[in-house]
Amino acid sequence: MNPFTERVINIIKSIPIGKVMSYGQIAKVAGSPRGARQVVRILHSMSEKHKLPWHRVINAKGEIVMKDEESAYSQRTLLEAEGVSFLANGLVDLEQSRYEPVVSEEDLI
Repeated sequence: MNPFTERVINIIKSIPIGKVMSYGQIAKVAGSPRGARQVVRILHSMSEKHKLPWHRVINAKGEIVMKDEESAYSQRTLLEAEGVSFLANGLVDLEQSRYEPVVSEEDLI
């Protein structure tokens, strides 16, 4: 497994209950600020194998971006059950629910 993929998996696993991160935020913390699409691929292909809390990853606007309605509903339900706040417009309240991990330079090596 390449180092970026490993870092992404570890970051996603570290998102606490009741918090969310965006794809781009995860990519940046993992050392590749332009790697949001790669985070999507990793999440899609490795969530089950690595038991990743996929539902805690949203887009930068606070939107759930699952294409099919059932999956989007499932993600919202899981987030609400963990205490994630949603605004009246359906977006995640990022002020309250965004996770900001503390990452040192050694973590990126």
